[in-house]
Amino acid sequence: MQTAQDLQILGVQTKLLPPPSGELQKRHQVEHVVTLHDMDVINSRSQGFLALFSGETGEISQEVREQVDGKIALWKEENRCQINSGVLFIDECHILTMEAFSFLNRVLESEISPVIIFATNRGITKIRGTEYTSPFGIPMDLLDRMLIISTEQLDLNDFQNILKLRCEEEDVEFEQKALQFLAKIAEQTSMRYAMQLITVSNVIAKRQKRNTVHMDDIKKAHDLFLDVGRSVDILDKIGGEYMFHDGADFEKPKKETHAKAASKAKVEVNENKVRIDEDE
Repeated sequence: MQTAQDLQILGVQTKLLPPPSGELQKRHQVEHVVTLHDMDVINSRSQGFLALFSGETGEISQEVREQVDGKIALWKEENRCQINSGVLFIDECHILTMEAFSFLNRVLESEISPVIIFATNRGITKIRGTEYTSPFGIPMDLLDRMLIISTEQLDLNDFQNILKLRCEEEDVEFEQKALQFLAKIAEQTSMRYAMQLITVSNVIAKRQKRNTVHMDDIKKAHDLFLDVGRSVDILDKIGGEYMFHDGADFEKPKKETHAKAASKAKVEVNENKVRIDEDE
């Protein structure tokens, strides 16, 4: 400052202020992303925030949950927090009991309820633990709160696209002809069975010192491991040779029919071996 004044490089209107002294203080805002369960654990344990790292949550009382919900609601009104609804995916929801459905129904009425996705492959069936029948095995009052997604029957191209994505996910390379044949197997039997053949056929190809799965690998995997339909056919023929066999009351699973039946793989079961004939 003295040098600047001596050299007269400061203007006439310039006012010089003394530099600040003392300890430098900083203030910044820190945001933490926690779940409501984390808040329940923190407030239910004497360790506080460190309880999240112990791994033992234990029992959380209803009073603690209500206090946390009230505090979160207050922070939301004061714009001190933002609630992002999570997603809860429940597969095979038809196995839930009436008590579980009642709990979920009450959860959906809350302001901080997550987005719940139910998945099932059942039609009109009984609700588990009761004698009441309902669509998808879900109570009607809970169905009224849902948005039901319509699904369409898959064709051969859909099977092939799904299996192609699955192969990319498992890092398995298929020949185009082999992938088409695998899609035909999925159309004839089930998608789950075809997905299981991906890993098996890849192992067979590796033993042949190949990095790409060929048609012969798929056929060999198909011969080694039966699907449900072929295994039931074998039980119908030689089931009496097993130690315990009572097939009188057993209902054979129905085969799915598709529009392009001419392009399916024909599966023939003989007494000695299983043979696959591919329609050209």
